[in-house]
Amino acid sequence: MKIDAVTIFPDYFAPLQLSLVGKASQSGILDIDIHDLRQFASNNHHAVDDTPYGGGAGMVMLPQIWGLALDPLMADDTDLIILTPAGKRFDQSMAVQLSKASHLVFACGRYEGIDDRVRQHYSNQMYMNKNIRVHEISIGDYVLGGGEVAALVIIEALTRLIPGVLGNPESLNEESHNEDGYREYPNYTKPAVWRELAVPEILLSGNHGEIAKWRNAAAQKRSKENG
Repeated sequence: MKIDAVTIFPDYFAPLQLSLVGKASQSGILDIDIHDLRQFASNNHHAVDDTPYGGGAGMVMLPQIWGLALDPLMADDTDLIILTPAGKRFDQSMAVQLSKASHLVFACGRYEGIDDRVRQHYSNQMYMNKNIRVHEISIGDYVLGGGEVAALVIIEALTRLIPGVLGNPESLNEESHNEDGYREYPNYTKPAVWRELAVPEILLSGNHGEIAKWRNAAAQKRSKENG
């Protein structure tokens, strides 16, 4: 998978060099490039924003600079993801969908966001005879300082679903938010007793059928408790 991210803070994406995503990049499963939006600003101060039409607080990111940054990235069969608290809420089903894409471009807005004409311009699915899909995505009902953190969340959630990224792909089968909709059951490891708290006896029994039943019931209980 090819991943591009456009931001005014490229250093925000340093964590992508770590852990599973970093290993997947080193092995060639992922191809990740981070682009500095300010490099496309020709003004003296490399400003990327201006006051909003219609008045109001804050600044809006300039469409002409975003166009210069995004145009070279808009290859055929590209998903452009605009991070915004006004977007559709990200969930596991969306992670599964995006994990099947061939090319993702993350537009990390700041201030009051990106001029909406950027979304409108690239929303033409056959823009310059290229199949481009535009998604406005939020990771929750709150506001961040910018889209970089949200992009990191989405990248980590979807890339771990790509074959070869996880060391043991079977670990995906029973985790939270999978197809059955339940939270994952509680997990335990050694020692069998820690600070007077014991591991449930059924997990020590070796009876895999009963263990499966316990885990299913525990997952349903946790899902109910945590909403």
